[in-house]
Amino acid sequence: MIEVTDLSKRYVKDNQEVSVLKDISFRIDEGEFVSIMAPSGMGKSTLLNILGCLDKPTSGAYTLDGVSVGGMDDDELSRTRNKKIGFVFQSFHLLANMKAWENVILPLIYSDTESNMREKAITALNEVGLGDRVEHLPRELSGGQQQRVAIARALINDPRIIFADEPTGNLDSASGTEVIKIFKDLHRNGRTLVLVTHDREIALQSDRIIEMKDGNIVTDQTIDPVSAGVAK
Repeated sequence: MIEVTDLSKRYVKDNQEVSVLKDISFRIDEGEFVSIMAPSGMGKSTLLNILGCLDKPTSGAYTLDGVSVGGMDDDELSRTRNKKIGFVFQSFHLLANMKAWENVILPLIYSDTESNMREKAITALNEVGLGDRVEHLPRELSGGQQQRVAIARALINDPRIIFADEPTGNLDSASGTEVIKIFKDLHRNGRTLVLVTHDREIALQSDRIIEMKDGNIVTDQTIDPVSAGVAK
């Protein structure tokens, strides 16, 4: 489903070239739950932006669902994001003056003229356990509930893959556990998930960890839940 080959990303800063990603290669198959783990500033968010069609590599190849992303123009990238990808970020990015269901339907507004958008939003909110918060504004929700609204928004277009960038970073331990449980449920129901984190305990909740350092992949390992002490 996802395949990157010799992928690199370089920037020019203060007249000097900075290499953020350095000829990395890996494959993620449909239905996997993969964590990309690294300390801050080591390239994991840059990689996620490229995988999510929000940025382009300097060199190398990226294939998504059998289609080369490198040759896409901005409109094609936008259509790919909208049809195949759901995003969840550390900051919830909810609009303060819009109710939960209205925040959830935003991707639909940009993609089509669905007449049953509210019903779709309610279905997505039920999926993340917020069926009783449909009419609430973000300020009336806890941090964990706001992140669940963001997850429902990521699900509204029924994407093939969900990318999550430090999704528990702004949450307390209990709310973070709830969010990870939702991701696990989505994975069990067949979703492909790629989660970026600096937290090994969070990464261990996935089935595979790709660990990065200084723009390189240093390990790529499948997680044994028994030896890791993780309840799957």
